Amino acid sequence: MTVADALVDLRSDTVTRPTAGMREAMAAAEVGDDVYGEDPTVNALEAEVAALFGHEAALFAPTGSMANQIALQLVVPPGDELLCDADAHVVTYEIGAAAAYGGISSRTWPAVGADIDPDVVARMVRPDGYFAVPTRAVAVEQTHNRGGGGVIPLATLRELRRVADDNGLALHCDGARIWHAHVADGVPLATYGALFDTLSVCLSKGLGAPVGSLVVGSAERIARARTIRKRMGGGMRQAGVLAAAGRYALAHHVERLAADHAKAARLAEAVAPFGVLATAVRTNLVPLDLSKSPLDAPGLAAAARAEGVLISVLGPRTARLVTHMDVDDDAVDRAAAVLTTILRA
Repeated sequence: MTVADALVDLRSDTVTRPTAGMREAMAAAEVGDDVYGEDPTVNALEAEVAALFGHEAALFAPTGSMANQIALQLVVPPGDELLCDADAHVVTYEIGAAAAYGGISSRTWPAVGADIDPDVVARMVRPDGYFAVPTRAVAVEQTHNRGGGGVIPLATLRELRRVADDNGLALHCDGARIWHAHVADGVPLATYGALFDTLSVCLSKGLGAPVGSLVVGSAERIARARTIRKRMGGGMRQAGVLAAAGRYALAHHVERLAADHAKAARLAEAVAPFGVLATAVRTNLVPLDLSKSPLDAPGLAAAARAEGVLISVLGPRTARLVTHMDVDDDAVDRAAAVLTTILRA
């Protein structure tokens, strides 16, 4: 057993390692030069994901941040405006890429996680006008990372689509964990896809692939996306070995996300009596609010690490637990025992 095997790693669902079956699929992948459009496994993955979301085309990208930023550049010209929430990944965890690479101006509504009020968004829209920065697109996150894995209700998304249509705007979905929303609420992926002009979807979070995301959209947009990807340094050669992992993940790891949701619910139940659970747990993220606890987030993380449990620190009084395919039931029990012991002290 390695040191990594001895730890219960709840920092993120990005820490998973490829399964034996996934490694076999990667080793057996048929490959070609993807910059020339000649990698059959990449092409198959792109066609499969586009079909899942009911769109014409998709583009494989190395990272979720790159996929998001490509999509934003497709729908917001330089100097124009994107609306999103203040905790959105595209403006919080992507190192200012929208401004640095796309020349995009961003304006945010107060962070409310998945509880978006479409009327608030509608009132923020700025039309073309004298010296005003015009709004061109709205971005939402499904599920919402800093919103504790919250799922934006389908009715809310439909209202946002109406707001976008009424104002001539594009609607983008940062769907890094949209698979979780699909499993939690039973909404078909194509139903989500029909609401958005562009989506980014990630294979390396809950689905367990080692790398990769896709931009999803119309054939015309994805043709432009290939140029943007190359400009950003994302042109790949024999990328089929990576795409094969994504195809395996789509075939084997989507429905099993329900097990991760159940494990997160068990962790939430364990910590709830200590008044630190920030919100109801819907998917695989368990947000902790330590504002009323004698422990701060770094203190809780340090104490848990000393007992072999790793958690994320998101702020001085904010922490997060994330379940995933490398955390089994025994690991959940161990983590729950460690965390409750620390919180009870």
